[in-house]
Amino acid sequence: MSIIDLINSLPGAVAQGLIWGIMAIGVYITYRILDFADLTVDGSICTGGAVCVMMITGGYSIPVAILTAFLAGLLTGLATGLFHTFMGIPPILAGILTQLSLYSINLKIMGKANQAVNVRNYKLLVSMQYNKGVPFYQNTIFVVGIITAIIILILYWFFGTEKGCAIRATGSNPNMSRANGINTDINKVIALMLSNGIVAFSGALLSQYQGFADVQMGRGAIVIGLAAVIIGEAIFGKLLHNFALQLLSVALGGVIYYLVYQTVIWLGLDTDLLKLLSAIVVAVFLAIPYWKKQYFRKGNKSVKKSIQTKE
Repeated sequence: MSIIDLINSLPGAVAQGLIWGIMAIGVYITYRILDFADLTVDGSICTGGAVCVMMITGGYSIPVAILTAFLAGLLTGLATGLFHTFMGIPPILAGILTQLSLYSINLKIMGKANQAVNVRNYKLLVSMQYNKGVPFYQNTIFVVGIITAIIILILYWFFGTEKGCAIRATGSNPNMSRANGINTDINKVIALMLSNGIVAFSGALLSQYQGFADVQMGRGAIVIGLAAVIIGEAIFGKLLHNFALQLLSVALGGVIYYLVYQTVIWLGLDTDLLKLLSAIVVAVFLAIPYWKKQYFRKGNKSVKKSIQTKE
């Protein structure tokens, strides 16, 4: 592949990165704000895509299909929240149970493992074919960019409200929150619903963009979401301290991830190894804070020893 091929593929990588960036914002809500390791997203992103495609092929309008997908995502988050709060199941296991259940549910929604939605037969909101040769207001990058900005503004407003602050307090210090009369269980359920609603929303966009919904389309989604969150924080964390800008950095992390992804493919790396590469990137970035703590801890111990020796 020539450099021209790489350049031609970049608009598609940016568009797909923005869509996954919306999904990463949903992951950010549970992973960073709520401090809840939620694996539901591997199933809820597919649920959003499946519901959206079936609604579109059933004759419903695009806004109604996307809204229904978002509502379906809220229900997946509700299931995980009830597993955890009402039944006392640990966070990771609660997410796994919901994710496992959603595989069967998604199959039932679509009727089979894969359902297509052709851009030639339906006027979709986003599509691979809208990356070039269309008016700017129809371009996928522009459309998803506007949607991302709207989502960030809504979340910035919501997490500034009393309920939003209560959710943030629940994630920061649940014991102190309960001591101040905050119902942490309800806040966890609301945050999980909101997170998976956004993830399903991104699934609705992704299914339109790629032209189909597949029961396996969410496999490894949590790794991509975490990669976007961690890359965004690593690159923009020290520059962007405002909450809205932090959400923007997560979305940009998704774009950077897919640009790197596309570049790696262009360099000729075996595509079978891409999931492994993603896992390694996430693992390394997650380990960096721990390594820093260990390094400074050893440094402090050596300083103390030298002081004691001099005394």
